[in-house]
Amino acid sequence: MRAAFFFAAVAIIFPQTVHACCDDDKARLQQIVVTATREKQSLERTLAPVLVIDRDEIELSLARDLADLLRFHAGLEISRNGGTGQTTSLFVRGTDSNHVLVMIDGIKINPGTIGGAAIQNIRPDMIQRIEVVKGPRSSLYGSDAIGGVINVITRKADGQMEFTAGAGRYGTFDRSATVSWQADGNALYASLSRFNTDGFPVKTGSSVDRGYDNNSTRLKANTRLGNMNLEFSFWRASGTSEYLDFFAMPLSQDYRNETLSLGLGFSAAENWSSRITLAQISDDIEQNDNMDYVRTDRTTLDWFNSISLGDKQLVSAGIFLSRENTESISFGTGFDRNRDDQAFYLQDQFDWDKHQLLLAMRYGDFESFGGISTWNFDYGYLATDALMLTASLGTGFRAPDATDLFGFGGNPDLLAEESRNIELGLRWQFTDHTSLSVQAFDNEIDNLIQYVVTDPATFAGENRNVAKARITGIEMTWHFQNDGWDLRSGLVFQNPKNITDGQQLLRRSKRSLTVGLTRHLRSLDIGFNVLATDQRKDFGFPAPVDIGGYTLLNFHSRYNIGKHWQLRLKVENLLDREYQTAAGFNSSERAAYMAVNYLLPAK
Repeated sequence: MRAAFFFAAVAIIFPQTVHACCDDDKARLQQIVVTATREKQSLERTLAPVLVIDRDEIELSLARDLADLLRFHAGLEISRNGGTGQTTSLFVRGTDSNHVLVMIDGIKINPGTIGGAAIQNIRPDMIQRIEVVKGPRSSLYGSDAIGGVINVITRKADGQMEFTAGAGRYGTFDRSATVSWQADGNALYASLSRFNTDGFPVKTGSSVDRGYDNNSTRLKANTRLGNMNLEFSFWRASGTSEYLDFFAMPLSQDYRNETLSLGLGFSAAENWSSRITLAQISDDIEQNDNMDYVRTDRTTLDWFNSISLGDKQLVSAGIFLSRENTESISFGTGFDRNRDDQAFYLQDQFDWDKHQLLLAMRYGDFESFGGISTWNFDYGYLATDALMLTASLGTGFRAPDATDLFGFGGNPDLLAEESRNIELGLRWQFTDHTSLSVQAFDNEIDNLIQYVVTDPATFAGENRNVAKARITGIEMTWHFQNDGWDLRSGLVFQNPKNITDGQQLLRRSKRSLTVGLTRHLRSLDIGFNVLATDQRKDFGFPAPVDIGGYTLLNFHSRYNIGKHWQLRLKVENLLDREYQTAAGFNSSERAAYMAVNYLLPAK
């Protein structure tokens, strides 16, 4: 670990030791992103720290879910209770797992009950790219956007047909089919996939395999009606996840995650564009061995407006309405609640040659606890053609979910968890192919909800806003891309601290290193992903326990056989190391997966 951190630091501090020349890095920087401001913007001019995972990286990774795609990038930590399909948590820059907002094509999928979004159920075959915005963005997106926002942008119609079949260790099988059509402003995209695995013993000391299956459907259609664009979108993932309970008893649950949306975009005036999106999301888990279940159904209406005031100023404003129903029965405690929330948001962006400024605010009225305001202030200065300096100050919040309010230990008087984040950064484009980004951040989170025992004899208690956390850190990423080589590395030093008890926040490390290396040849692509992290704390009784640090090495390759066929290979945990991302839960041993892909290009 020490040697890995040393060499990573050398690579980041002295990137000029690599010499080459090509236009690949220029193309990467000129990518258009939308999540940071809800406006189309080039990546190089975006003030917020944004990570983009593109389709080529997704294909090469042969990842099984969204978590596998995120884990090898700086500032993103994954904790999984066993193998594929098991409960998976995502920590962005040391914040809690329910402090990251996850969206599919701009539609929030976080449940209204408990925990974060079910990223373990999102299949990579439908994803075009992933945009990760680090830092608070509640001013644009509302609750849960404390640590960051992850927007999964799905594939669109390109006139192609694609079929994939794969298999690997642990009785793993994967099949998918995609068809699309486009003509005269009309387009249709449809994909189906099925994934299943027998799994392995998820708990240490157990010999019982726990499997998982996933059936996913994606439909997207759009048409132009004069100056209006109408879009329909549907996504559904459903299946069964087997697991072991606290006493290592084998259980299983059926799940269903679903989004349905209808969007209408139009130009209200020459400098004014508008979009109205009506969406419905469902998050449903039902136990197969008892009567317990948890369910969220949410309907939202979002009216977004973009107004250009000359060449230097862009104003965005909108109204967001939400009606949510949550139901649950857990260990005999149940609830069935409805909640109506509404918000207004406003953003103003200025661009004067070397200076950029963003001001954003949001006011939301929540039925459960009342009104709350959040805001962002971002500034960027282009010191030279190759160096940009940035500074930002912003706030975020998480509304107490229905389980906090009405479940075990429920307290209807809870307030929202609130954060304040300060950040300084620089982006240095050394050459056309080599870039460096450094971000220093300080995030304080107040009113954290914690279960407080009021009766030591029975452990009875209630949820209260009593905890406080502070995460300070520095994140460095370096990227080199030239002549078929693609090398990126990320190094994070952070102190995720629970100020209430002075302890390190659970399941979050203080140091982590990520490295991705890919060599693109004429018909063959090969590469490695490395993740190294130091020890963490995790849940334990009567006190937290230590989880050792680990180094994970994955290998991937892709071979093009003619114009239509591809052969893909992945070897996970190439060094065959034993490691844990959650205390008491196993991770995959060395495992190989292979897939064959057939692509019929558009005529």
